[in-house]
Amino acid sequence: MASGPPSGAKKEQWGTRVGLVLAVAGNAVGLGNFLRFPAQAAQNGGGAFLVPYLISFVLMGLPLLWVEWAIGRHGGQYGHHSAPGMFARLGRSRWLKYVGVFGLFTNLTVAAYYCYIESWTLAYVWHSLRGTFTAVSPTTFFPEYLGTTQDDIAAIPWEATGFFLVTLALNVWLLSRGLVRGVELAAKIGMPLLLGFGAVLAIRGLLLGPGDPGVIESPLVGLNFVWEPQAAGLFNPSTWLAAAGQIFFTLSVGMGSIHCYAAYLRERDDIALNATTAGTVNEFVEVILGGSILIPIATAYLGLAAVQAATAGGSGFDLGFLTLPTLFNEWGWFGPVAGAMWFGLLFFAGITSSLAMGQPVLAFLQDEFKVRREWAALGFGLATLLLGALVVILYPGGSFGEFDFWTGTFSLIVFALAEVLIFGWIFGIDRGWAELNRGADLRLPGFYKYVIKYVTPLFILVVLVGAMVNPSGSWGEAVSQLFSTGSWPLAAESVLGKVLHVGETGGYFDATGKITPMFVKDLTRVVLLTVFSLIAVLVWKAFRGRNIEASTQRPDQSEGGAP
Repeated sequence: MASGPPSGAKKEQWGTRVGLVLAVAGNAVGLGNFLRFPAQAAQNGGGAFLVPYLISFVLMGLPLLWVEWAIGRHGGQYGHHSAPGMFARLGRSRWLKYVGVFGLFTNLTVAAYYCYIESWTLAYVWHSLRGTFTAVSPTTFFPEYLGTTQDDIAAIPWEATGFFLVTLALNVWLLSRGLVRGVELAAKIGMPLLLGFGAVLAIRGLLLGPGDPGVIESPLVGLNFVWEPQAAGLFNPSTWLAAAGQIFFTLSVGMGSIHCYAAYLRERDDIALNATTAGTVNEFVEVILGGSILIPIATAYLGLAAVQAATAGGSGFDLGFLTLPTLFNEWGWFGPVAGAMWFGLLFFAGITSSLAMGQPVLAFLQDEFKVRREWAALGFGLATLLLGALVVILYPGGSFGEFDFWTGTFSLIVFALAEVLIFGWIFGIDRGWAELNRGADLRLPGFYKYVIKYVTPLFILVVLVGAMVNPSGSWGEAVSQLFSTGSWPLAAESVLGKVLHVGETGGYFDATGKITPMFVKDLTRVVLLTVFSLIAVLVWKAFRGRNIEASTQRPDQSEGGAP
């Protein structure tokens, strides 16, 4: 049975190379570039974090980008624009397509909570322009907006729900317009605005001085803290894990969206230079731009010690949503504009990423079930709405955090480890290296052939094991306790710690019969497992009776018989 592209079918392609690079960079450039990276740097010694971060980018981030672009372009030549079909093409084993389930599951479930965060930024743009934060403190506004001040953790936050629906509708509309008129157009508009807003805020923040109202410390103190490399981070396992985790988060590797974007390339279109350029743009935005806004501005008004305390836990959400809007009030007439630019920047970073999450789902429905793009976009929107409703309504109970951890962190690492092993050992590093360099405008250094096969998988495996058993204290203390008492102090945020509910007490219902956070967390996990299983069933149904694994023929040849 022939399973290549249907005869005469018109394959979507990128309109321009610039559009492709901006779309892929926009996929990677997200909220984490401006909120998570500065917080991770602040919590891990500033410049001491930078050295492991850059090494992780070179030995893990870039190789994963190249691998995902290669898998995507290879699969695209056979008419597959989503992970299940792509992975089926990498070997002769039928189970390979089920590895691709991660490439659908992660995008769909991350989109459910990511669109919710995206909607926060849209709401904050509106309230910044209205001048809400000149009269109401964000520390009062935001909990009420999210519904965390209500007695019932299942109460509906109506304003947040409204902005979520608007944001989701905008995503669905752009996705329905197609690759060029929707995704690429959004990237061409959103990325320049993002860079422009970021540059204005960074320059204004770094020019703050002792004569400005409220300034207690030079913003350059915060800038130097982030940018000045320190060798101390090389000897701290926790810093390495944090740095490697940030690389996963910032590059959007291990999701399936990069594969999808690369699948719309032609057979001899460059992927080496395109992937490197997109990754470099992301790093520029994260390290140079992201490191020049949040920490320096907050340091100017709060002091570096207070900034480090405010980013405890490695998240910059408190600084970004609760503190910065108040600090902008010190900027006079420019304050509301600065607030709108800051949250507008975050919105554009968010929507270029969420569109990339929707595209693989649409591609799967279009390729394997022949669903029209408009209906596929609506299907994605409906599924995201149902899952997002769980996040929105049960946010106070911890549903948001469960989505973020299991789909936005753990699944990424598992999928990335699987794909690099399959690419290097099943597809074969020699075939893989040839695929990477076919039509390349940039010849990759030869030693990366061995990095991809040996170093990157080992790097990711260490990250995975570290995430599984991350200790509550330092690694040195944990090892000492293991040898002295035979026990390991699991951190509550480790994989095993979450599964075992470390540090949590009580049951599913409180004394009044209302559901508890423990109930919400376990319910969310059941929902996520159910979604994963349903996607696996869809993959089975899509490929049932189709022998597409590892054809030895070129994509332009018919399969299973004479043309």
